[in-house]
Amino acid sequence: MIPVVSALAPLVCGLLLAPAGAGKLFGRHTSRLAANTVLVRVLHGSRRATLALRVLGAAELALAAALLAAPTTVVPGAATAALGLGFTGYLAYSKATAPESSCGCGARAEGPIGARSFIRAGLVLAGGLAAATADTTWWSEVSGHPAASLLFLLVTAALLPAVSSDLDHLWLLPVRKARLRLFGNPLPSSAGVRVPVDASVELLEHSLAWQAARPVVRSALLDHWDDEGWRVLRYAGTYPDPHGTRPVSVLFALDLTASIDTAPSPAVRVSLVDEESEQVLPADALALPTAP
Repeated sequence: MIPVVSALAPLVCGLLLAPAGAGKLFGRHTSRLAANTVLVRVLHGSRRATLALRVLGAAELALAAALLAAPTTVVPGAATAALGLGFTGYLAYSKATAPESSCGCGARAEGPIGARSFIRAGLVLAGGLAAATADTTWWSEVSGHPAASLLFLLVTAALLPAVSSDLDHLWLLPVRKARLRLFGNPLPSSAGVRVPVDASVELLEHSLAWQAARPVVRSALLDHWDDEGWRVLRYAGTYPDPHGTRPVSVLFALDLTASIDTAPSPAVRVSLVDEESEQVLPADALALPTAP
């Protein structure tokens, strides 16, 4: 094992696990993230799935602290490798039994399981194995071999965003916008063609309307339909009022031909429909942005 890799592996693994663990344990939207994973079916309920994700987040935070504070101890590295192996098995099971389910591996990621999820789990496994062999603290390695350490950390910093969808909003979306500004729409002939539902969901989740309405959303996508040029996406939610909390349907309407590549700043219409009375609640109740 290359000494710089094994010595700095605890630092890299710790910095990878800490934000993911904190997002699951303390995040306000962990329940929504859990609702779209296979854990709901395996554990027979969204509450148990949410609890499982929060427990996992606590474990990731504990491992991150141990890796950063005691990098030459074998146990944190071995436990990280076991976590990576468990992630890989969980992803394989989810992909086989519920291909459209979310990974739940990160603090933000809600898309279907793909190659990036498996690569990330593999990196956690490999990083844990490397960390278990560390015989030098990462801070000693950095001070003793600054050039090699800097090179390794730069390569790692360039690799992690490519395999972690949690960071897409920091680099992937700006890259897509820059590509459109420089080269225009790469598929001009597709204008007016309906995009896949997944593309509409991706576009919605990068919109200001989604950011504003997210506090009331309590589920993954439940239903969708197309109507007069609009694609309507329905989610379950809860709406606070003076008498308590009432269940609502949260409806988002987008141009059914728009995707994140063709309309990075879409017009989105948002409606809240009371599940009991079937009355549309006023849009200004939550200051939700609506299309003109």
